[in-house]
Amino acid sequence: MYAIVDIAGQQFRVSKDQKLLVPKIQGKENDEVQLDKVLLLADKGKVTVGMPVIEGASVKAKILGFERGKKILVYKKKRRKGYEVKNGHRQDLTSIMIKSIKAKSSAKEEK
Repeated sequence: MYAIVDIAGQQFRVSKDQKLLVPKIQGKENDEVQLDKVLLLADKGKVTVGMPVIEGASVKAKILGFERGKKILVYKKKRRKGYEVKNGHRQDLTSIMIKSIKAKSSAKEEK
């Protein structure tokens, strides 16, 4: 079973017990977070696609720690003008581990 989730505007393919680096998530180390923006679920050949998200589906993850990404250098120059700017950027990342993927919320009942 796997799912495609939207985390901070980026889409990730996740499965149970998978570790991955995602853009920074609010929380502390060892906290459990629930990711509700599930775009696609696949289980034993059965694929469910949301429009845009699947109602009642969720992914639970545990925050393992916080890291910083690789440094990216941005260099700008305009020739013959004496203009040069050099900037750097490091993205804040969160290391998470996927605990479970739930297709439908058991508390919610359909009428």
